[in-house]
Amino acid sequence: MNQMTRVSALIATLLIPVGIANASPDSVTANLFRRADQSSRYFAGSYGYAVFPTIGKGGLVVGAAHGDGHVYAHGRRIGRVDMTQLSVGIQAGGEAYSEIIFFKDKRALDKFTSGKFEFSGDVGAIAITAAAHVSVGTTGAHAGASVGKRNAASASEFNHGMAVFTIAKGGLMYNAAVAGQKFTFHRRSAR
Repeated sequence: MNQMTRVSALIATLLIPVGIANASPDSVTANLFRRADQSSRYFAGSYGYAVFPTIGKGGLVVGAAHGDGHVYAHGRRIGRVDMTQLSVGIQAGGEAYSEIIFFKDKRALDKFTSGKFEFSGDVGAIAITAAAHVSVGTTGAHAGASVGKRNAASASEFNHGMAVFTIAKGGLMYNAAVAGQKFTFHRRSAR
């Protein structure tokens, strides 16, 4: 019986991101990052950015994550991007989060949009502190997150021409690394 309770709790934890991962539009997500002290200055000082309204991640020893987003240069959308991540190691749970990647210059953007791009192990994300809550009860699973300037800490600098920030949307996950994320860029067709 105790084993069944643990398995049920794990399944509920893994399903929380699915229930709360209703993707918000790019502009809503970008505005969350604009209001956070850690990432707000990057909008003015970057050549462009890729924004992922929702990335869902889950795992138990073997984990996976996936999210879709868009890439912008000088405020104009230039294409769509898919992110996938597979990981093996000490991990358990599930989560949903938003991610933004800033490109310092055209060279960094070109490297990212050249086809298939992968983060190396030395790239990390700055997790923006947010007030988040998750509850699982007899009425279902509920989660929420908020972010504001007073919840933020100091910012980091570009690493290999890129800076990565995340905001948790909900869920419970032990392990939150961006190393190993693979991106596939699809250029927007000219009209």
